[in-house]
Amino acid sequence: MTDRVSRGKLKIYLGYAAGVGKTYQMLEEARAMLRQGLDVAVGYFEPHGRKDTIAQSEGLETIPRRMVEYRGTIFQEMDTEAVLRRHPQVAVVDEFPHSNVPGSKRAKRWEDVQDLLDAGIDVLTTMNIQHLESLNDQVWQITGVRVRETIPDWVMQQADQVVMVDLTPRALLNRLARGVVYPPDKAEKAIQNFFQESTLVALRELALRQTAHEVEIRQVDYDSPGFQATPTDGEETDAPPSSVDRILIFVTADPSSAMLIRRGKRVADYLHADCFAVAVRPDLQGRENASPQPEAVERHLNFARNLHIEARVLEGDDAAKTLAEFARLNGITHLFLARPARNQWPAPLGRNLLRQVVRQARDMQVIIVADKSRHQIQ
Repeated sequence: MTDRVSRGKLKIYLGYAAGVGKTYQMLEEARAMLRQGLDVAVGYFEPHGRKDTIAQSEGLETIPRRMVEYRGTIFQEMDTEAVLRRHPQVAVVDEFPHSNVPGSKRAKRWEDVQDLLDAGIDVLTTMNIQHLESLNDQVWQITGVRVRETIPDWVMQQADQVVMVDLTPRALLNRLARGVVYPPDKAEKAIQNFFQESTLVALRELALRQTAHEVEIRQVDYDSPGFQATPTDGEETDAPPSSVDRILIFVTADPSSAMLIRRGKRVADYLHADCFAVAVRPDLQGRENASPQPEAVERHLNFARNLHIEARVLEGDDAAKTLAEFARLNGITHLFLARPARNQWPAPLGRNLLRQVVRQARDMQVIIVADKSRHQIQ
């Protein structure tokens, strides 16, 4: 049996805000599986004091949590090693994007889940759309809140199923007002801040679009022309056709590079395109005491690698020419650059670089992206 066959299956219940019913639906399916004779255990469940959701967990085996002391406070985390030892057929793991207490074996709960899947355990889990990494900037613009706990898009794309648990914003606000989601005092604060109807409408639209995109990804994987699941008559299986689009993201030390990487990656996913993150530094050959790669640039390149983007550092004294030559050599069709802020780069430097890149790369689409969050702050 190959690793691919033995790996567990991942099902994500996706919502757009707390209280839409993700955990309730997940536990309802877990109970149905238990009735069907499957071996089901709860690895982690966060009740949030919701009586209906707590009732759904009754009758399900729950693996005790791991107690972790950090800075004088005791925290409760999923005991991943205990779940692996118990090895149920299906593990229920709430709050997929959660960050584990510093010092834990794995930094993120989604990394815990990866180990469960690698061990052949199927996993049911939950998350909200605002925790998807590529949407981080859009969510900030909609809500005014910078989400720190995020999941790389490739993790969601590896899921076997993504199910959106939907509820109209007005119905959710009604739940909130009745105290179903939060206690009255907390609910009132939520309505005045994050749970404004316009915000919920925008987040719901993001979740609906993402769910449709996840469905499309899986249709491309299995139904695209030229793809055969099983070879016939001894012939080799055809591979899915490769995309004609290729995207290059120009990375600099500017903070807007993180925004640009998210935007470029999201477009690449929609186009099913290859994606590169490229930085350019002066040619260091023969130079003594050359300065190392700026820390901010390396941080952005590592961020790109974590999103499964191929990262490169090119050397050349003419950044625009070096970038264009690499793009042409690698068949790039879309080149993403960030529009420099007025107070960020020496005045004509940023604008001149953009003009030079546009001039050098006339045979490809150059996309100049403004960092809206920066303009809102100023």
